[in-house]
Amino acid sequence: MKNNRSGKSAVLTNSDYSKIRKNIISQKYKILLDIAWYTGERWGALVQLRKSDLYQDNGKPKSHITFRARTRKASTDGTRKTRQIPINETLWNVLNSYSPKDGYLFPSKSHTETHITLRNADQVLRKAVAKAGLEAKGISTHSTRVTFITKLHEQGIDIYTIQQITGHKDLKALAGYINISPDRIKNAINLL
Repeated sequence: MKNNRSGKSAVLTNSDYSKIRKNIISQKYKILLDIAWYTGERWGALVQLRKSDLYQDNGKPKSHITFRARTRKASTDGTRKTRQIPINETLWNVLNSYSPKDGYLFPSKSHTETHITLRNADQVLRKAVAKAGLEAKGISTHSTRVTFITKLHEQGIDIYTIQQITGHKDLKALAGYINISPDRIKNAINLL
């Protein structure tokens, strides 16, 4: 568990996500959380999303989100890859009810030609986590990525498909994101 910014980020429950979302005032930042929840992308790439990465010219959401290579974390060999992920139906409906301006999806308040910083996004999340009474859980911006990957694994999605979705080159690195609950271990042993 994460404590004072050290350790592993907490896996969120659906209830945690709902409580956090409820405590975010701005629709823009609710959508930031929603995109993180339904894509598992790192928040550093999320804050750099442009309207054209997920909306068509007619203002309707696309069928996928494009995370441009230059916005994504580099792999151990220094390369960056563009990642496209299909938009979940629930997320599509949320995006369809939002009408962002052209440019960055999450523009800076002071400079509309730039995006908010990861630090700004982290502050919004931390404030909502505190209001929701979830500070002790060790929730961070990375929690949505860990949760996304863990939930896919719990639903029986094989690790190779998860690798395709997340863009991980290394299965060992991907496996580090999967949290196995004590109940799941106990259930596995009981199958013997």
